[in-house]
Amino acid sequence: MTVPTLVEQANRSTGTATITVSQNGHGDCLTVGEALTLAEETRRLRRDARLPITILIHPGTYRERVTITLPYVTLEGVDAESTVIALGLGARMPADDGMPLGTFRTYTMLVDADHVTLRDLSIVNDAGDGREVGQAVALYADGDALLVEDCRLLGHQDTLFTGPLPPKELQPGGFIGPKQFAPRRVGRQRYRRCLIAGDVDFIFGGATALFEDCEIRSLDRGEEVNGYVTAASTPEGRTYGYVFRGCRFTSDGCAPGSVYLGRPWRDFARVALVDCELGEHIRPEGWWDWNKPHARVESRFSGMELHGPGFHPGSWPDWTLPDDPAGPSWYSSRHVLGVSEEESESREDEAGKTESGHGLA
Repeated sequence: MTVPTLVEQANRSTGTATITVSQNGHGDCLTVGEALTLAEETRRLRRDARLPITILIHPGTYRERVTITLPYVTLEGVDAESTVIALGLGARMPADDGMPLGTFRTYTMLVDADHVTLRDLSIVNDAGDGREVGQAVALYADGDALLVEDCRLLGHQDTLFTGPLPPKELQPGGFIGPKQFAPRRVGRQRYRRCLIAGDVDFIFGGATALFEDCEIRSLDRGEEVNGYVTAASTPEGRTYGYVFRGCRFTSDGCAPGSVYLGRPWRDFARVALVDCELGEHIRPEGWWDWNKPHARVESRFSGMELHGPGFHPGSWPDWTLPDDPAGPSWYSSRHVLGVSEEESESREDEAGKTESGHGLA
């Protein structure tokens, strides 16, 4: 389909446009990248920079790097099992400049825009074991009002990065990548009914992020310490960092007591677990301070209404809160994201998925 034809369709619509992607040639585009280029051209010709655009992706494995810089865009597959966007870059691999890629140039998908929705997709970095290839990011999410629903985010070390980056790098060149010199703007992100899998620090970064009804799956590395689920770098002064509500912390066969719930990438890390089930792979003490004495004072690792064989409140360190006195209501979507539960429920359709739109509700 040519651009003018698509724009004509958009002009006849009620203020939205839809682009289809199919590897068999029956869609508007063959790749997701082509569809994003077409979306940008559509808005230019329509003279509407905020035109909501939905990119419908037919089943298939799309081996490409996807960069989203357009706001008010939805990428939607048929289902997460059949609609896969994958790449396999690791931090130790060489970049075009001859230097190692480093963590933040390995992403399969970069979201660098506000009001983006991802739905029914698998986003995969299949570079492999981090002990061999280094960090390997599947989704680099750096924007406000990001909604990720019914997706699978799959990798090993550093699967999901929730920007922004910390203010300063600990090692020279540690932040080389697309947002190295960008302002550090804290965005709100919401993950619903997702599977997020990895081993070391596989959910990390500085965003205010709410994870609801997700499966958080730790992969077995066959080591005494198999990994760490979170490595938050919540900026100083922020009330919320990561909040997990109604999530299941599972593993693919990790030994009992071999995975930490998290460690502080920066001293002011904030992680809260509400009504979550902890599998037996979780270490009794839950958290590690990463040998950072200041983090024991400044960080906040808490839980409430937790259950499962991996929950041992008496073993949590004295600088954590296994029974957070703030209570579950303090970690509602209204408090964390500024979106009420009623607004969220009103956006649910009969299938239990959010209606077409762009935002956190």
